Amino acid sequence: MERVQTAGRRIGMSILLIIAVLSTFYTFSGVSAAEVEGWMKEQILAIQTDDPYMASYSQFKQSQMTEKTLPFQSRNELSKSLETIESKPVSLEELDWTQYPSNRVIATGYTAGVESTGKSPGHPGYGITFSGVEVKRDLYSTIAADTSIYPIGTILFIPEYGYGVVADTGSAIKGNKIDLYYETVQDVYSKWGKREIDVYVIEVGNGKLTEEELNVLNEDEAVQVFREQIDR
Repeated sequence: MERVQTAGRRIGMSILLIIAVLSTFYTFSGVSAAEVEGWMKEQILAIQTDDPYMASYSQFKQSQMTEKTLPFQSRNELSKSLETIESKPVSLEELDWTQYPSNRVIATGYTAGVESTGKSPGHPGYGITFSGVEVKRDLYSTIAADTSIYPIGTILFIPEYGYGVVADTGSAIKGNKIDLYYETVQDVYSKWGKREIDVYVIEVGNGKLTEEELNVLNEDEAVQVFREQIDR
């Protein structure tokens, strides 16, 4: 019997120590320190007296306290939902591009095919741009420009097309003209055609562009949220 009482006292002291730690519990859950302390004392009493009624009552009080914490959990879930909604990316078109210098250009579309480059599949230079990288329609697409105005590697934002990286040239692409890469002739005509449009100079190139540099741009985590917006 003495051993049982000693064990009970030890358990009681441990529970009382926990009470001190839980004194701030009310701030987060809405359950007051008094309620916690009362429930813990009831647990001590139930252990010391081995009273089935007190044990049942303590379980009932515990369930009440658990229920009080639910609104706090719900608020957490709501916050997460709001964060998801607030972090939903806007359209590329909605971003403020006015911080970048702009130029008015005539923009047309081109493909890697014979109709644009004179090369057919099987030609060693088919699909290879002036810079040496392969043509690409992606978050950062390869485009052609007059390199005396837009050096190789220059990054432009073209409204309704997306980011374009100057990787190619063309005999007809002189002055304020650019050529936007598309995978098929049908895409050129149905998705773009010929337009006079303001483009924004995001970064001026250094005259060189590698596959690795282009891949780094397209794999940048910060722009992946816009991937679905690219009209390939």
